[in-house]
Amino acid sequence: MKKAEKIIFVDNLKEELKDAKSVVLVNYAGLAVKPQQELKRRLAEVGGKMIVVKNTLLSRAGEAAGFDSKTLTDEVLSGQTALIVATDDPVAPIQTLGKFAKEFEVPKFKIGVVEGSFQDTASLTKLAALPGRDALLGQLLGTLMAPKYGLVQTLNGNLQKLVYVLSQASKKGSGVN
Repeated sequence: MKKAEKIIFVDNLKEELKDAKSVVLVNYAGLAVKPQQELKRRLAEVGGKMIVVKNTLLSRAGEAAGFDSKTLTDEVLSGQTALIVATDDPVAPIQTLGKFAKEFEVPKFKIGVVEGSFQDTASLTKLAALPGRDALLGQLLGTLMAPKYGLVQTLNGNLQKLVYVLSQASKKGSGVN
């Protein structure tokens, strides 16, 4: 890549980093071409993309995009680094990456920035293990509705007892046993 191309590449990458809802750096060493293509396909399905970039160019683009200098240290930017950028849902690509990593044992999380918040490897692993957005919303709805269902069942039970007592009283009053 020529110097002019590098400048344009860094500018484009800087804009992508600024617009991203989440950015995750992974070590993809040991990931063959076919699995890498499969990962890119899976990420595209959930609104993410994988960018393989030289560490020096990533460092320059990160600084230009306003990333904290503690985020892009020499330790983080060592080895083969790929960038996972999410444009829609900030967590869905991380979850896809986590499932993929369980399947193929690569890539490995390094660090990330999710909606402006720094995430270390442990935090990214926890995010990857969360159920999907729809499942979480379903769980939340169930939790919010549980007390209402309990109240309805309690009131229903009392009404059923009342109907039973009235039914027995009417049978006794009419002499039917």
